[in-house]
Amino acid sequence: MESRVELFAAIRRDARVEELSIRALAKRHGVHRRTVRQALVSAMPPPRKVPVRSSPRLDPFKDAIDAMLRSDLDAPRKQRHTATRILARLLDEHDAISVSYSTVRDYVRVRRAEIDLEAGRRVEVFIPQEHAPGAEAEVDFGEVWVVIAGVKTKCHMFVYRLSHSGKAIHRVYPTGGQEAFLEGHIDAFETLGGVPTRHIRYDNLTSAVTTVLHGKDRRRKENDRWVLFCSHYGFDPFYCQPGIAGAHEKGGVEGEVGWFRRNHLTPMPEVDSLDELNERIRVWESADDARRITGKLTTIGADYTNERNQLGPLPVERFDPGLVLHPRVDRSAMITVRMMKYSVPAHLIGRKVRVSLRASHLVIYDGRTVVATHPRVASRGGHVTDLDHYLEVLKYKPGALPGSTALAAARASGTFTPVHDAFWAASRKVNGDTDGTKELIDVLLLHRSLPADAVTAGISAALTVGAVCAEVVAVEARRHHAATNAVDTITGAGGAIADCHPADQVPPPKQRVVSLTQSRLTDPAAVIAGLPVDTRPLPTVTAYDELLPRRHAASIDESDLSKASTS
Repeated sequence: MESRVELFAAIRRDARVEELSIRALAKRHGVHRRTVRQALVSAMPPPRKVPVRSSPRLDPFKDAIDAMLRSDLDAPRKQRHTATRILARLLDEHDAISVSYSTVRDYVRVRRAEIDLEAGRRVEVFIPQEHAPGAEAEVDFGEVWVVIAGVKTKCHMFVYRLSHSGKAIHRVYPTGGQEAFLEGHIDAFETLGGVPTRHIRYDNLTSAVTTVLHGKDRRRKENDRWVLFCSHYGFDPFYCQPGIAGAHEKGGVEGEVGWFRRNHLTPMPEVDSLDELNERIRVWESADDARRITGKLTTIGADYTNERNQLGPLPVERFDPGLVLHPRVDRSAMITVRMMKYSVPAHLIGRKVRVSLRASHLVIYDGRTVVATHPRVASRGGHVTDLDHYLEVLKYKPGALPGSTALAAARASGTFTPVHDAFWAASRKVNGDTDGTKELIDVLLLHRSLPADAVTAGISAALTVGAVCAEVVAVEARRHHAATNAVDTITGAGGAIADCHPADQVPPPKQRVVSLTQSRLTDPAAVIAGLPVDTRPLPTVTAYDELLPRRHAASIDESDLSKASTS
């Protein structure tokens, strides 16, 4: 089916080529002669006329309805006229008994939109803005789903975007609370190297705003900790209008949340921890520097290079983003924070501790001393235990170690290795269950003063000769640690031997545990092990044989026989 434009073109072509009459053209194309005349006058078909439908029953009341709709322009949103209310007023005030509800409804639906447009209420006009380098930034949160250690988890992505260059920082946290809000700011400030000099745009999120005093202006009652944070870093917050209108005031970061989620977090990333995901995000952010935003001639990285020097300086001291809490330690050496449990050293049972709750972890203080640091648990009702916190108690209750939750957690995390299990089994076989477990606990206490690899090497060396003793493990662990430090001192960062005389470029000899039975001069292994030469005579018990009663009696009988023979 041809369009009217094509029909007019065919009529004009036939009239020009064959010089047909209007009647012949109308007959050939099957149209009215009036249509042929229109085609000969203009190649553009005239617009179709929209029929004007009359409503004789409603016409007398249209002015009254229009007046009601215009009064709604200044009325509160929840106190504006509906079609039902307009019909009720027409019946009460104008005796409009002949007007039906459907007639009023259809007229109000069209006429309300026309009146709003006349008043400029439904016209969306976006005015392009120019952002000076280093002056402004925008912040927003977005929900993302991440598969963490095989579990699908809802997380919160903090996004900070410089308005001039479009350079953005993204961090994923298990919570969207104030601790994540502040920690995201600090990470963004330190990564970008400065603070905007004018302001940062925000929604009216509860981490910063406690009350919106008036919807049409920017007055807000702010959170005290947020006020302290803004004062510490020296910037002013700018709060957008509530609702969809406010989203347009920071459209850059709104679009950034969706773009990053679609391009980097789809499909759902599978990671072992959020720290691993955030490390991936840092790599993606560096790659995004080569991206060019629509409407700009230069890349994000080039614009950021020019903007970086325009940012305000960072303060000397770093702000602590953690939420300060003071829980009490229960009888299990655990504290409860946001319905999750975390272990602390057992000697703090019954006392209150200070907790700095942060987005991804929490730090526990006893006074000013840090006594524990734990990753933050994302699932409600979870717990985190550290075997080291219970070692002093287990020293006196060794039977509680095999079935303890702390031991199971240490095995799951990899801190309690198969080497520890092998030492424990060998120690119990030699020393018994109780004393063997105590030896293991003494070995575990070595982790407080020596690196894990040194302790593991000490355990392996002790097991080689069957010396299942904590003292032997300690000696060999310290020897391994000292040898490692010596090699690190001789070699550079890349593993190459540092500048020194070629004769000195010899690594220290590898030492191993040597059994005391190898200390004999007749054992060649003693020389190999580097033990000193033993020149002492072999031990003998001949002198002690004189003390034996049977030996003494035999010697007397022999002397009597010799006397008799001589006589």
